[in-house]
Amino acid sequence: MKDINRRDFLKIAGAATATATLAACAGKTSSELGEIDPLGHHTGDIPTNKMTYRTNPNTGDKVSILGYGMMRLPNKPVTPTGKDGQPAPEEIDQDQVNRLVKFALDHGVNYFDTSPAYCQGHSEESTGIALKASGYDRSKFFIATKLSNFAPQQQTHEEGVKMFQNSLKYLQTDYIDYLLLHAVGGGGIENFNRRFMDNGVLDYLLQQREKGTIRNLGFSYHGEVEVFDHLLANHDKYHWDFVQIQMNYVDWNLSKESGDYNAGARYLYEELEKRDIPVVIMEPLLGGRLAKMPDHIVATLKQQRPEDSVASWAFRYCGSKSNVLTALSGMTYMEHLEDNLRSFCPLEPLSVEQQEWLETEIANLYHSYPIIPCNDCKYCMPCPYGLDIPAIFVHYNKCVNKGNVPENQQAENYREARRAFLVGYDRSVPRLRQADHCIGCGKCSPHCPQNIRIPMELRRIDDFVEKLKQNKL
Repeated sequence: MKDINRRDFLKIAGAATATATLAACAGKTSSELGEIDPLGHHTGDIPTNKMTYRTNPNTGDKVSILGYGMMRLPNKPVTPTGKDGQPAPEEIDQDQVNRLVKFALDHGVNYFDTSPAYCQGHSEESTGIALKASGYDRSKFFIATKLSNFAPQQQTHEEGVKMFQNSLKYLQTDYIDYLLLHAVGGGGIENFNRRFMDNGVLDYLLQQREKGTIRNLGFSYHGEVEVFDHLLANHDKYHWDFVQIQMNYVDWNLSKESGDYNAGARYLYEELEKRDIPVVIMEPLLGGRLAKMPDHIVATLKQQRPEDSVASWAFRYCGSKSNVLTALSGMTYMEHLEDNLRSFCPLEPLSVEQQEWLETEIANLYHSYPIIPCNDCKYCMPCPYGLDIPAIFVHYNKCVNKGNVPENQQAENYREARRAFLVGYDRSVPRLRQADHCIGCGKCSPHCPQNIRIPMELRRIDDFVEKLKQNKL
């Protein structure tokens, strides 16, 4: 690998991929494989009765291994145009959400994960409307939501009770199947105590579980591992029914000791497995980054299984862990949903060797690229100065993947990469929302579950953009 340059590698990989594709398709009919769209997704029929399910050992629930994350719902413009260079305001496209939820239910998905904090506070209501409109009986699906009391004014007992009661109302249900303490770990044990212990909110939720208003009680974890360890040390007291963690093959072997944040997926998973606590996976695709890998890595994956989408590797990896109850995916468009269904209808588990290959070789390749670990969760938004922080990072990462972040003017593709970065930047992010408008106030950073030093990264991107504009790179 070290003896050839990137362009030569891609030529070789492309030839190998073409040969392997022919071999993989031999003997299969077009109806079995379907056509392949421009994104590399197969377009063949999706089985309606092939979903893989996992059994919750506590309740006997048969949960689809693919869960629907209702954090990145499709939007539509409220008005045709914006003002003063700002994008047109948007609202959730409820008709499209209804269509997606019905299609998911028809194809076996029965776990829907939302939060009072998602979609600027509108996700729960939209989810409730879509599930009601689906025509499915309430017993046919599971609703997961969260106690998302992040703001100081939300951290009283009264506000915690109100948030939970509002969740029932917006979701149009009498009970919550899976209720989570949302994003514990950020801010350490002091913040956890302030949000859930000192105000009696956790005691209230435990009472609701006793009443049956909550069927399963757990927590989602981001942040300082001492909080995770503390909650598991008190498992005999609280009897956590499930726990949600970030897990994927890129994060598996990371560690706090190495300076990585939100790391130790292997440690988290194995600690839960020891206690027979079912695991719900968030960010199996790292906010879509593992579906939009650098070209070099895509070629490597395609050499192994040319017929599979890049995203399917990440989903099959999570599904191959036996203690995983469900893996969540935020499926904004029908193409996302259809492709993910093909990965899980049914799930074809990875071998131990394939898992280790992803955890080592592919993960190491991924970490060699200067990608900003943004999951596009939008917890940093809105920016008080109008920046579209996630869009800036998404564009930068896209250019990294495509080789359009040149190191200097001597780079082989400097002219093409310079144009692609600058033109794409203006198209992706309105001028008034670009990185040069950041004043470094730092209000965004405490909300980032990936602990990105957002102002520093924005300054770095802005400096890069200015050097590209002035041809001084």
